[in-house]
Amino acid sequence: MATSRALAFLESRKNLTGSASALVGLVATFTGVAGTYWPLVVAGLYGAGALIAPPERPPTPAFDTTEQLTTLRADFTTLTTYLTEVDLPPAAAGRLTELTEVLAALLEPGWVADALTQDPEAVHTLSRAIRQDIPESVDTYVRTRWWTRLQPTTDPPERHLERQLTVLYDESRTLATALREAESRRQETHTRYLEDRNKSS
Repeated sequence: MATSRALAFLESRKNLTGSASALVGLVATFTGVAGTYWPLVVAGLYGAGALIAPPERPPTPAFDTTEQLTTLRADFTTLTTYLTEVDLPPAAAGRLTELTEVLAALLEPGWVADALTQDPEAVHTLSRAIRQDIPESVDTYVRTRWWTRLQPTTDPPERHLERQLTVLYDESRTLATALREAESRRQETHTRYLEDRNKSS
């Protein structure tokens, strides 16, 4: 433990910067600039270098999103079961079908899942849609529709539901497009690599 700490300090930015500054002090000593106070000059330069060195940054934690996707697929299955029990107007039902088809495609195991695991923000977007946005939109519609039957309003609840589902559909399509474009860039990069390699051979 102590050995690893000592090795970490030796490799730290503070020690490396301080050592480089102290080296300047030694050069000054050999050229006669530091004079008889050279130990203080070397130590002072080392300390100054260590102080101005940028602090060490701990490595950013790498979270495994594979298990997250597995749980999300199970939650999506629960969501689709719930949606089959809700009576929705035709327009909203059609938009909801389009939305769930896109989500199902994004959650399908395979290369899409591999692309998703590289993008935690995309996983978060899917999670929010499945666990929060869609259930909230549908449940709010069901509750509001019940009150509307008792007291009709000029702003039908199904109109809000359609708008909400359209926003979520557009968001899911944007996500799918971003993943597709990332794969296209990857393909183009590989093409350039092969062409450059062929030119240099």
